[in-house]
Amino acid sequence: MNESIRAREVRAVFPDGTTEIMPTSAALRKAQELGLDLVLVAPTAVPPVAKAVDFGHYQYEQKKKQHDAKKKQHVVQVKELKFRPNTDDHDYDFKKNHAIRFLAEGNRVKAVVQFRGREIAHTDLGKKLLMRFAADLVAHGSVEGQPRLEGRNAHILISPVKAAGAKPEKPPQPAPQ
Repeated sequence: MNESIRAREVRAVFPDGTTEIMPTSAALRKAQELGLDLVLVAPTAVPPVAKAVDFGHYQYEQKKKQHDAKKKQHVVQVKELKFRPNTDDHDYDFKKNHAIRFLAEGNRVKAVVQFRGREIAHTDLGKKLLMRFAADLVAHGSVEGQPRLEGRNAHILISPVKAAGAKPEKPPQPAPQ
């Protein structure tokens, strides 16, 4: 801002809406006559763009814009649901409903089947459970790959569908005769 602007000439923008290309010293003098600061807003432009504004107010507006942008930003989280190879149907449905809610909120879901003790001999049951889970959630999210076995855990990742909250369309019914 002001004297620290090193460009020879700038595209000066003034509060009354006028824009003109002028030497930096002349633009600085005109801004000071108006009781304002000359602030470089686009240093990479050719020529650089400088605006005559109240610097304190300009800083306040920039912080406010950053805060609003941060507030509107949604951070995608990975929600993890844990199963066992012989999880009961009621528990399965309960966790499936949680997964649907997580996907509707725009978060990813990681379903994990934990094998303990001799259960590791029946990894096919865990993979079958994960495939069933993925098939039940196909309307709400898309599956990222096949179930993978890592150590004593098998897992699968499900990402939300882009049209979050949109319900799948029902097939058309034949007209009654």
